[in-house]
Amino acid sequence: MLFRERQQILICVLAGAVVGGFLLFRYFPLREKVKAVEQVEAEQVFAIAKVSAASSQLPVLEGQLLKLQAIAANYETKIPVQRNIGTFLCKIADLMNEHNLQEQVIAPCKEVEVGELKCMPIDVQCKGKLAQFLEFYKQLQELDRLVRIERIELVSDCDFSSEVSMRAKMVIYYRPAAG
Repeated sequence: MLFRERQQILICVLAGAVVGGFLLFRYFPLREKVKAVEQVEAEQVFAIAKVSAASSQLPVLEGQLLKLQAIAANYETKIPVQRNIGTFLCKIADLMNEHNLQEQVIAPCKEVEVGELKCMPIDVQCKGKLAQFLEFYKQLQELDRLVRIERIELVSDCDFSSEVSMRAKMVIYYRPAAG
């Protein structure tokens, strides 16, 4: 009987060792690998969903690119090689006259070199109604020369009439002639 009890204890210890060894050396390492594979799979599913969502945005981005390319195509033509400051100042004065803006002052400032381009700041002052200024700036954008408006200051008259005084700082660009 003692032999049988020892044999049963030995069998139980061996079975426990086999189960423990199986759990320790096979089950737990495989379980960690399965978790890692499941995490990689979830990341890939997320990446695929993200790419799918981004690819639906592609036609919108292509449309924006075409618009920007159309704008950029005119960039070179809107920056002339010659300075032609007198012609441009006459165009501004004509636009101001066309929109009945009063007390006009157009004063070019010292030109500045910016990289390969030169720019000419221009101070502009006049009086008129707000609607006249809006139309003036719309037509200013349509000119064949690039004009950047750095600052606009609109001040209402003290008598609260519909007249507004405007001060603006504009910048025009030109490329110096080669050679």
